[in-house]
Amino acid sequence: MLQVTDDHRRVRVARRHGLAAGHRYDGIGAAMMAMTALHATEPTTPHLSLHARVRELTVDDVEATIYKERSLLKQMAMRRTLFGVTRDLLPAVVGSAGRRVADAERRRLAKELDPVGTEPAEDWIAAASEEIVECLTGRELSARELRHALPHLGGKFTAAPGTKWSAEVWTMSRLLTILAAEGAIARGPNAGHWRISRPVWTSMARWLGEKMTPTEPAAGYATLVRHWLWTFGPATEGDLTWWLGSTRSAARKALSDVDATQVTLEDGSTGWVLPGDTLDLEAPARPEPWVALLPTLDPTTMGWRERGFYLDRSYIPYLFDSAGNAGTSVWVNGRIVGCWVQHEHERVRLVLMEDISRHQRRLLDVEVARLEQFLGGAHITNVYASSQMKQQRLS
Repeated sequence: MLQVTDDHRRVRVARRHGLAAGHRYDGIGAAMMAMTALHATEPTTPHLSLHARVRELTVDDVEATIYKERSLLKQMAMRRTLFGVTRDLLPAVVGSAGRRVADAERRRLAKELDPVGTEPAEDWIAAASEEIVECLTGRELSARELRHALPHLGGKFTAAPGTKWSAEVWTMSRLLTILAAEGAIARGPNAGHWRISRPVWTSMARWLGEKMTPTEPAAGYATLVRHWLWTFGPATEGDLTWWLGSTRSAARKALSDVDATQVTLEDGSTGWVLPGDTLDLEAPARPEPWVALLPTLDPTTMGWRERGFYLDRSYIPYLFDSAGNAGTSVWVNGRIVGCWVQHEHERVRLVLMEDISRHQRRLLDVEVARLEQFLGGAHITNVYASSQMKQQRLS
């Protein structure tokens, strides 16, 4: 079995993820295809992730791609997380991971709402869902406007009663999560600044300008995993299961369906790659000097559950939260060496956890200037700020 070193994996990240300066992509479409999906829980992450990978890019370019061209769609999918995906990949994402999330959310809501008068909760949810989709057909409404338009669906209920997570939540919010995950509705125009998410909802067919038919689950997972392996392979079955938010059996079936090939990773574990995708892994790895400044929840940082090949394990508590969400990160030659924050006048400041060479520092200074130019003085707020970011944040 082919032995793959950590150097090989880091070289792939530099090139396939478009992070090394000489391997950046010419446009958003190419970068999107290369990365499979962009995390979009924080509204700024798609913009900053694309900036790190595209040679010439402005905030307006990204906004146009999302809201005018609509070639990048924000979709609730893997791990009940919001992602940005291409139109081509959307049916597979909705039919596999999206369907799984929608089914789980529907069951959870039915349990928490039961009973709803004399009507079974499942039937009430189905009828309410139809009403919402019909209401959004041909127009765009915010969640508040939907509650006003459909007042009988606009109340609150107690979620997770009797637990520390118990809270009063809008029924409409939970219904929108289900409908978004299953691809019936879409996030339309953003009523807020590019750094603030205030989605206006509409039907998926209206947003796309055509009907979208989700792929069947097995075929959807296979398509999604084929893309993921090109982006993140070699990677383990555990990495894939975690990233998909799926069962291990679903991940294994998808690996089988795409005829994935086994390799041995440097730590002795079994990794998987696409069939025939080993040519650059068989030759000696040729590391090249490169640096990158990546945002919170960047897809590279979030691509694997096992992060030892690009991160000193002792750094994890400082750069990730307890759920595995990554804060901002500073990369040098394929390894994370710290994070970045903004301080007075919104200047970018590096917080390094290890010593680097003068040449590496000069490369990072170039990236700092490039990032500051892209931000144009805008302040980035982070819900998923890491411990290191919080400790270093300056007022």
